[in-house]
Amino acid sequence: MLLALVLTSAFANGGEIPRKYTCDGADVSPPLHWTAPPAGTRSFRLEVVDVSAHRFVHWDARGIPATSRGLAAGQHAPREGTNGFGSSGWGGPCPPHGPAHTYVFTLQALDKHGTVLATARLTGRYAAA
Repeated sequence: MLLALVLTSAFANGGEIPRKYTCDGADVSPPLHWTAPPAGTRSFRLEVVDVSAHRFVHWDARGIPATSRGLAAGQHAPREGTNGFGSSGWGGPCPPHGPAHTYVFTLQALDKHGTVLATARLTGRYAAA
């Protein structure tokens, strides 16, 4: 059974992602905070995808230390994979004009074997300016 892990940011779960964190603003990653993970956690993995655009990847962050309780706005993770824009690190929401897109932030607490011990999700929405 996975234990509870809570992920929060500068926007409420299900709320609008502030423009600052998108391609219409400064395009820096939003601040993220999370609760203490279960015993045995060795690292965290964070993935941000646009579920309105076929799970377009905006951030693939890995190797975040188990002692960490968040990432500051604009902070890079120790290891970052290639996002859907073809670069590493954060690539903020940048949907076409039209209805708001939905972005899912998924944080996983991993043990030394890479097994998921707990998962937290935060959902944000954004429509082009």
